[in-house]
Amino acid sequence: MYTSKQTHLALRYAEFGRPKDVLSYERVATADRVPNKLRVKMLAAPINPSDLIPITGAYKHLITPPMIAGYEGVGEVVEAPEAYQHLIGRLALPLRGDGTWQEIVDCDPSIAVPVPVDVSLELAARGYINPLTAQYLLREWPVRGKRVVLTGAGSFIASILAQWAREDGASEVIGIYRSPERRAGLEAKGVVPVHESDTSLIQSIAASTRLVFDAVGGPLGMSILNAMPDGEFVGYGLLSGQSVFPNAQTRANLRRFHLRDRLKDLSPEAWQAGFQSLWPRLRDTDLPGVEGFAAVHWQEALRAFGRPGRLHKPLLRFVEP
Repeated sequence: MYTSKQTHLALRYAEFGRPKDVLSYERVATADRVPNKLRVKMLAAPINPSDLIPITGAYKHLITPPMIAGYEGVGEVVEAPEAYQHLIGRLALPLRGDGTWQEIVDCDPSIAVPVPVDVSLELAARGYINPLTAQYLLREWPVRGKRVVLTGAGSFIASILAQWAREDGASEVIGIYRSPERRAGLEAKGVVPVHESDTSLIQSIAASTRLVFDAVGGPLGMSILNAMPDGEFVGYGLLSGQSVFPNAQTRANLRRFHLRDRLKDLSPEAWQAGFQSLWPRLRDTDLPGVEGFAAVHWQEALRAFGRPGRLHKPLLRFVEP
């Protein structure tokens, strides 16, 4: 049992700024477990844009440092309330509570997601933010019979969206990418690749497209939105750091998607049901590989994350205190 006299390691930030400058891997007190909470010994956590962007202060109206970073990951249940003793020794996702970039996470057991025995640790660690977002996007904006345009097409989530959109009956999936290394992978998934520098082709495509899932925002997003004849432009990410806004020439509907908005009123039963339908589909999806880094080497992991044309997802790995 972990007690308040013990400590564990965590990636923490005390102020907003560039992650490489403000994050610190340090020892924090391991509080006594609240009796109704589940305790999870973290094993692995991915690095996503959604982990790093809040550290910069982009959502300072929602969060206040000091905070432990990380929004998803997987670990082993080591302590549990009486009703959840069956989870001890199982892998679980300790989500929507404390930051996951630490060795010990306590969470609400009704929200912790048990991992099926046939799901690998590497897949489970990445099984929340991007797959659940893709699932919601495709349910709210069905793609059957439609041409779909994806920006940021080299990203992990766009890879999922592309494959699932084709499975759901999209007539064509076009992926706008930046790094040349992405082209072959997009073609292998049946996606029509378009480099973001080919502005005339992008404008031509946008002029006959009625469904766009935009992860980039900024000038690229604006140019596509304002070239669309009508339809739905769904902004779900801001890789450029710049928002998209409609103007006098905008004819398409601008929609903004934030996963947290869909989850805030979700019951634990509906939350768990979402993952039960997610795991089978995720198991059959062709996903990029991972590159593991011991959490103590987090700076190296951040550099790998920022490498242009990166083909693997950096994964922080934790050990026992």
